This record gives sequence, C-alpha cells and structure tokens, in this order.
Amino acid sequence: MNPIPKNIHIYLESNPNPNSLKFVVNEMLVPEGMSFDFPNRKSAAQAPLAHELFDYPFVERVFYMSNFITITKREDVEWLEIQHVLKDHITKFLEAGRYIIEMPDDSSHNGEDDSEAVKKIKTILDEYIRPAVEQDGGAITYHSFHDGVVKVKLQGSCSGCPSSMITLKAGIENLLTRMMPGEVKAVEAF
Repeated sequence: MNPIPKNIHIYLESNPNPNSLKFVVNEMLVPEGMSFDFPNRKSAAQAPLAHELFDYPFVERVFYMSNFITITKREDVEWLEIQHVLKDHITKFLEAGRYIIEMPDDSSHNGEDDSEAVKKIKTILDEYIRPAVEQDGGAITYHSFHDGVVKVKLQGSCSGCPSSMITLKAGIENLLTRMMPGEVKAVEAF
C-alpha cells in the first residue's frame, strides 16, 4: 500500500548561529518535547532524512524538534547557494510520507525521584528558557545538578553557535541564580 502524498510547506528562519538555518514544516515531525541531534552521518543511522542530508558535503549537523529541522552548514558555503537544494530535498522526502526517524524505546528516567531543587530547575528550563531556545532552532536539556552547578546540554543551532556561551551565562545562569538564590551558583554546558 502506497503512503498518501502530503502537501508539505516549509519556510526558513535564521537564528543567532550564522551557520545554522531552521526549516519549519507545516506539521509535527517528532513528538512534543522530544529532540534528536545528529552531529555526523554515523549518529544518523536510525534517521533516514538526516542520513540523506549528510550526502551533501556542506552539511555538518542535523537537528529535529517539534515541527522543524535545523541544519548546520560548513562555514565556507553561503546559505543562498544551498538553502533551496536542502528545502527541496526535505519537501520531497516528507511529501513521500517517509518517516524521518525510527523512534527509540524511551524508557529513560521520568523524574519521579528528582529532588525539589531539580524539579524547580527543570520547571524553569521548561517554562522560561526552552521556548526561547527552540525559537532559535535549538534545544536545551537538563543534565545534572551538583554542588550548586547546573549542567545542561545545548543542541541544534546552539551547538557551535558563537553566542551560545553568552546565552548560557548571561541568560540561563542569570535567570536560574535569580530564581533560586543560594541553591544555583553556576550553569555549565555538558
């Protein structure tokens, strides 16, 4: 049985990382709250679209979240030269009804054993920080909290972005230390 063809529309959004571009699709690509970061072809073995995008020599990283795909290119290539090729490839792939990723079995930690401080940190990340980071084509994931230091993982356009450390220190660290004085002392990238 052939998949039903889809009518896919994609628009492009720039973000603070000049080497990343966000391809926003008119449908959800992955379940809400999930993200997938592929820093190289090998990591994309279970993600057919990302694996195909790595066929282009100028693609350095692919990131999926919600209804968008963020692609990071080599510095020596201009977006105007390649954006239509990538947009067309993604459009054809999605219009064919193909799955962009083989969904992993998510039996990971569900947060039931988190301390009150960790629950508060995760809530602040979810409500205040994640929406802004997603708008820029990236994602932030809580990693750990120990001795007043929160470790987070930055993905998508945030990976390798020149302003990511400013965002981390001036934005995220500032907000968490203000909202949790005495508990959070610093925020670091994992």
